[in-house]
Amino acid sequence: MTSPQLSNISTPRFIAVEGPIGVGKTSLSRRLADTFNYDLLLEKAEENPFLDRFYQDPRTHALATQLFFLFQRAQQIQELRQDDMFEPVRVSDFLIDKDRLFAELNLDQDEYALYLSVYRHLIIDAPNPDLVIYLQAPTEVLLGRIQKRGIASEQMIEAGYLEQLNRAYTEFFHYYTHSKLLIVNSAEIDLVANDDDYEQLVKYILSLPSGTHYFNPKPTLL
Repeated sequence: MTSPQLSNISTPRFIAVEGPIGVGKTSLSRRLADTFNYDLLLEKAEENPFLDRFYQDPRTHALATQLFFLFQRAQQIQELRQDDMFEPVRVSDFLIDKDRLFAELNLDQDEYALYLSVYRHLIIDAPNPDLVIYLQAPTEVLLGRIQKRGIASEQMIEAGYLEQLNRAYTEFFHYYTHSKLLIVNSAEIDLVANDDDYEQLVKYILSLPSGTHYFNPKPTLL
């Protein structure tokens, strides 16, 4: 695609892309980083040794999985703080604020209390993105995308869990006010393979004022 003209346009310096499993946040983050020539900060799920076990037996391995991600993200935040002196620009495929969403969904009461205690000690002064892009899609669409990309451990994810996760994301972002927020209905568009769909989104991003906004375009034909 031809990148939009970005000169003389005020672009968000820190963009976080969020959404449930299978919605395409990492793929979109990569493409945005390429368009804006930004550094890319990715959630490194493949480094979590407990994740496959969590998908097999969520009840047994939820706490270990969550704590590993928490320590990993705390380290990434520390690196962000150190980089801030150089005023970097970046795109991330996760938002640290939503870490507790997964913990609350997967942990029992005592485990969640322990998790929160650790969270409050680690996550201090995390930088807020200038823009959060929340990708939405129905559960059946997420399941189809998960099956299509074929990651073995993810094939064990059940529709009921994805439905719970979708509802949790919807509630979380209903009350989210820390950054400019763009809610994108990605069910019928392809922001990775379809250049027209993607360019529509980039143009919309570049025109956004503060507050919460919704992007619900009609799909374009390849």
